[in-house]
Amino acid sequence: MSGYFTDREYGARPPSIDVIDNRLWAGLCSLILTRIGDSSFGLRFPEQCPDGNGPSGCDEQAFRQVLAAEVPWIDWPLSSTETPETPIILDLLEFCAKAVGEPIRGTYHSFFGHHHLSWDREAGLRLFVSDVNMLFQRNALAYELTPTGEARRLLPAPLANVIGRTLFQTGDAETDRLLEAARRRILSPKSEDRKDALEKLWDAFERLKTLEPGANKREQADALLDRVAAPGSVFRQALAREAMELTNIGNSFRIRHSEVTQEALTSADQVDYLFTRMFGFVRMLLRGTGRGG
Repeated sequence: MSGYFTDREYGARPPSIDVIDNRLWAGLCSLILTRIGDSSFGLRFPEQCPDGNGPSGCDEQAFRQVLAAEVPWIDWPLSSTETPETPIILDLLEFCAKAVGEPIRGTYHSFFGHHHLSWDREAGLRLFVSDVNMLFQRNALAYELTPTGEARRLLPAPLANVIGRTLFQTGDAETDRLLEAARRRILSPKSEDRKDALEKLWDAFERLKTLEPGANKREQADALLDRVAAPGSVFRQALAREAMELTNIGNSFRIRHSEVTQEALTSADQVDYLFTRMFGFVRMLLRGTGRGG
């Protein structure tokens, strides 16, 4: 049996929170400091035995110095009461994941009162990822560490299910590239990447409108919709209205363009909603015209 009582009885909380708060940060600090104390990060930053008999711990100074260069926004020592911005914390966790291993005690060196150490990289990484993800899950955070120790965003379940199964075979390399870029970037922990995913998706939609034969873009777009639903049908009319509304959204909000008259999107929920709506429409076009989906 695994997890906590509330998870088993009521189900895990859905991953819906985008910001690491003070309480979760304090728990993550404890995980990191504990692994410095037990020499888990000695895999990458070994402290050598003074007699030259091999590693015997973790070199905290080396850990700190490389951390300062690779994640320069993190102050050391870590303060559990001063919470960095969420993307910076995720960088820190990735840094730690690259360094972690499970310490294995070897021979005991009585003069210095320590054991010589080796490390099991796979076991240490697996346990570190598991501990971090448990804290994320218990706090409903919409991120996780992958088995390789990379941070990634957890999408709302309906969108995640659709994105994971969709194929892009439009016959146009640029449209496929835009769609694949949108799929990858919407998973990013960085808000700017997710906004870029939305832009790429809207760009792909505009290109899809031009893939059918026709004298102009309007005729090509109509031919596209005619392949998805019978011309003159109520559903075909609904598709036309939705296509027009999505086009208007792209022109009204700061998605593809940045004129001062366009309104900026102000939250991750807004980006997710528009991405989900457009991705569902694009996927239907792909499936209806034999271009993947």
